[in-house]
Amino acid sequence: MKFLYSIILCILSSVVYAQTKKTPQLDLAITWQPLENNYLKDEQGLSVLEIKNVGKTALPKNGWKLFFNFIRVITPKNADQPFNVAHLNGDLSCFTPGKNFEGLKPGESLKYEMLSNSWMVNTSDSPQGFYLVWDNSNEIVPFKPVSFVAPPDQKKFFRVGGDKETTPEMIFNANQSISNISESKLTKVFPTPVEYVENGKSLTLSSNLSIGYETGFENEANLLANDLFKLFGKKIKVSKLPSAAKPTIILLNDGSANEAYTLSVDEKGVTINAGSNAGIFYGIQSLKTLIDPAAFATDKNKEIVLTGVEVKDSPRFGYRGFMLDVARNFQPKAQILKLLDVFALYKINTLHFHLNDDEGWRLEIPALPELTNVGAKRAHANAQGSHLQPSYGSGPYIDQLPGSGYYSKEDFKEILRYATARHICVIPEIETPGHARAAIKSMDYRYQNLLKKGDKIAAEKYLLRHLEDQSVYRSVQKWNDNVMDVAMPSVYNFLETVTDEIITMYKEANAPLETIHFGGDEVPKGVWEKSPAFNRLKQSNSEVKTTADLWNYYFGKVSTMLKKKGLYLSGWEEVGLKKAVENGKSKWLVNDKFANQNVHVNVWNNLLGNEDLAYRLANGNYKVVISFVSTFYFDMAYFKKFEEPGFYWGGFTELDKPFNFIPYNYLKNQQKNYLGRQLSEKVLNEAEKLTEVGKNNIVGLQGQLWSETIKNSHHLEYLLMPRLLALAERAWSKSPDWAEEADETKAKELYGQSLSAFYNLLGKRELRRLNHYAGGFSYRVPTPGLKVNGGSVSANVQLPGFSIRYTTDGSVPTLKSPLYTQPVSIGSQLTFRTFDHAGRGSEVSKIDQVKNDGAK
Repeated sequence: MKFLYSIILCILSSVVYAQTKKTPQLDLAITWQPLENNYLKDEQGLSVLEIKNVGKTALPKNGWKLFFNFIRVITPKNADQPFNVAHLNGDLSCFTPGKNFEGLKPGESLKYEMLSNSWMVNTSDSPQGFYLVWDNSNEIVPFKPVSFVAPPDQKKFFRVGGDKETTPEMIFNANQSISNISESKLTKVFPTPVEYVENGKSLTLSSNLSIGYETGFENEANLLANDLFKLFGKKIKVSKLPSAAKPTIILLNDGSANEAYTLSVDEKGVTINAGSNAGIFYGIQSLKTLIDPAAFATDKNKEIVLTGVEVKDSPRFGYRGFMLDVARNFQPKAQILKLLDVFALYKINTLHFHLNDDEGWRLEIPALPELTNVGAKRAHANAQGSHLQPSYGSGPYIDQLPGSGYYSKEDFKEILRYATARHICVIPEIETPGHARAAIKSMDYRYQNLLKKGDKIAAEKYLLRHLEDQSVYRSVQKWNDNVMDVAMPSVYNFLETVTDEIITMYKEANAPLETIHFGGDEVPKGVWEKSPAFNRLKQSNSEVKTTADLWNYYFGKVSTMLKKKGLYLSGWEEVGLKKAVENGKSKWLVNDKFANQNVHVNVWNNLLGNEDLAYRLANGNYKVVISFVSTFYFDMAYFKKFEEPGFYWGGFTELDKPFNFIPYNYLKNQQKNYLGRQLSEKVLNEAEKLTEVGKNNIVGLQGQLWSETIKNSHHLEYLLMPRLLALAERAWSKSPDWAEEADETKAKELYGQSLSAFYNLLGKRELRRLNHYAGGFSYRVPTPGLKVNGGSVSANVQLPGFSIRYTTDGSVPTLKSPLYTQPVSIGSQLTFRTFDHAGRGSEVSKIDQVKNDGAK
């Protein structure tokens, strides 16, 4: 009853719109520290919140509620805790004063020990977004971000046997296999072309160069001229061939297929041949990566010397995609345009745009303004339901990034035009029927407003849930009201209206549109079971007997709608699957319903029991975009360390993970599960192999960046870079020799050479370029590796070309600190840090994190 009472108290507070005044006298400093995983031998975590009153007034013993976001459901460790806690919805929870709470005076602090319903690994597990609401005045008091303290006992913090924190010594050992390769020996076009030969000649470019193009290539010529303007600061001449003077750079049509091109650079000039605009464009991107990265640091270059090359190139996969989630946390239009620039540079040709989810709807739909008036805004809840609740620490106030925000129709068309000019197709994702809370709540608000006006028919036209549905469910993200009721005709009114508006935007932007992605993932158990609409549908449709049948019913109707509009259906893997029970266990099986219908599915799940799922779907005649969580989810942390941001439920994704992926035989070298444990021989032997039919159905590769942990552009770029470049290499370049080599010893040797070349290229060329390209990117600078031998410590870095500096007093190294050039005499406070060419530093590595192997 106490728990129920807490929920009621929190909800009562949340249905009154709180004022935005502040109480300056009250200020709480909140610190979170995990203590132990597998507490009491169960898969749960014990952690502690310390709350200190750093203000000038006391926190009284009652009369307030403290709201916060936490991705876990928590319970107090015992009954003596100072607060009652209630989980409200999603990741929003609430503290209310407990019976033993006597208030908190200035300078006092208290501890709240709590259990969470899963493991904890890093700072991304932390509670966040704390704010207090006074009961009487409904005044909001926000607090500073939560501070983190690492667990005091790492062993208690481990999840399973063999689990371990990534140490500087582990990093050192991994780095030792990387050879330092002279820049002169590196392939200077990236991603690696099919054929690349340096011809021993060179070409010097200056601002008086000119560009000539054959009919049809004007757009590409002008984009190149603009790129060169940014290097020289002067307008570049562009003319259609034949021109009066011989141009320095010429763009010619040789009739080549699709995205293929050739690039020739010698002392006479640059020639790019292709049979398509896209091919010319990719030849230009290769030319840009041939330019010395240092040139991108200024717009006042006098001369740029190009290495003479002969390049013949074409992509391995026609689909080279990246999915960006702007629903959980929003990214402004300027950041999207910046990302399109770097996608284009590295020949990523598809932006899968995740525009809605439970926590936000980010695209203006003029026919349904409530979608952005309500669904694009997060703040402390009010009785009118005029916005969404806070999520992921977005805070109590409306219209604040990254919780609130959307793209207007004109914004979106600008994004489409910008992408189209750079040969990037934008696939809009309208996530359904689950992950749809923002849409559902927006249409609820529309319903209430129209009902008040007496227009019941209009009110119900786009309603996405049945008001009398008593079904009980909880999604993976802990929502209990986030699934559209697909038995209701109004859902299809909604989807068709949204689809038609999107089609109109694409037409007005003159952008290509072949598909809309309609999601389909993570619909929880229990949905629709007690829906009156489902019961009515059963009576009228003999093919619908159980809620499981609604899956084919729903996506059948959506697919038919899209086909009538000249589009095909895309979705997450579940669109092509059905659940069955084998040996008492639930298992995903390929659903024949939508096979052979050009349905495209992003296969993300390659975890326990689903290692071969991508191949089963491809063999079953679905078009598959490999989008594996363990390889291409860039919201996963780089490695296991408490301070390293990002999720980890699909494993850790170091830079080599996407690089060493083998699309047509991925189990050859990705043989560990998400916990880093070796897959059994049974799993490896019984996994379905890719057939020739299946191989033809592998459309391409796609990276994903979900945004739950992303608060700003810096966080986005840290997680994205440099992993994006590994994805680009694997999606564009031909199958590497190490992937084709049958001899394991030889394959390992070849792979080591290939990885070293890739890391050298990043450290010495491409990341130097990205310090300035498109305004510069805040990529992740790798932490240095350390190893102690007797009386000295050695350091190394993953990316040759970067430098290491150190201090001896425990302070954080700066650019003024000594440069590491050789082993340093050991000292208890030695601290090391990597720096890139622009002077940005990494996280530090400390000597106290390394054992002394040489000590007696």
